Amino acid sequence: MKKYFNKILLALCGLILFASCKKNVAELTYSGNGTAPVLSATVASSDSIPLSPADSTNTAITFSWTNPDYSFSNGISSLNVNYNLQIDTAGANFTSSKMIQIGIASDLSKTFSVADLNFVLFGTMQLQTGVQHNIEVRIESFLNEASLPLYSNTLSYTVTPYAIPPQVNPPTTGTLFITGSATPDSWMVGGDATSVTTPVNQQLTVVPGSNGLIYTITMQMIGGQQFLLVPAAGDWTNKYATADGTGGTTSGGTFSYNAANNFTGPSSSGTYTVTFNFQTGTYSITQ
Repeated sequence: MKKYFNKILLALCGLILFASCKKNVAELTYSGNGTAPVLSATVASSDSIPLSPADSTNTAITFSWTNPDYSFSNGISSLNVNYNLQIDTAGANFTSSKMIQIGIASDLSKTFSVADLNFVLFGTMQLQTGVQHNIEVRIESFLNEASLPLYSNTLSYTVTPYAIPPQVNPPTTGTLFITGSATPDSWMVGGDATSVTTPVNQQLTVVPGSNGLIYTITMQMIGGQQFLLVPAAGDWTNKYATADGTGGTTSGGTFSYNAANNFTGPSSSGTYTVTFNFQTGTYSITQ
């Protein structure tokens, strides 16, 4: 009897210890305390950031910010702070489709060369080259995805991105068609131009202001299938494909002229926007 009583006592002690551990874990819950980071830069806010191909390797700007000093309910946090350097067009309040986030782990500064910043502006944000734009920059800080972010002050600049040779030459035909088992018309029939135009018109359109370097289409796609791009309807002479032996990812990747492999389409059927950027040599598939 005493033997069984000791076992019951040990079990009760274990439950008490477990409850105590749960309480201690709960006491470490993130409290949200912290001070918004302060953003500064080597170029004064409201000034212009000079961008020139001749200075491509020079430093354009360095952004620096303070640590928000997050704390838990039991004291100062020792966890690494994560940051997003956010850049958007002025007046959009960091909500426009052009807004980008550059993830930074722990560091308290980010330096851009002229070439790097120029690529962000025209290659990623797709700002028209040779035209002056007003942009805004801020820092978002957070401990993890569950924590509330803190935002810094905003710095404003004027920039004029410049054009560089595209990574992939765009089609000389000025047209581009998507074809494959991932598309409603399936694989194009050689010599039959209507196989990518009827019953569904699968011609991509040029994005305005992209100088003919960005093509896009929004259409129904069949999940788990593949596709290619061709410059002319019904003509298999040339194609745009990927050199990635796996066919790239279901969300995008890199492409080139007459590469060897088909693109991998989305994993599930639905309406998708497929965008090919010849300036950067990259494509994306978004739903």
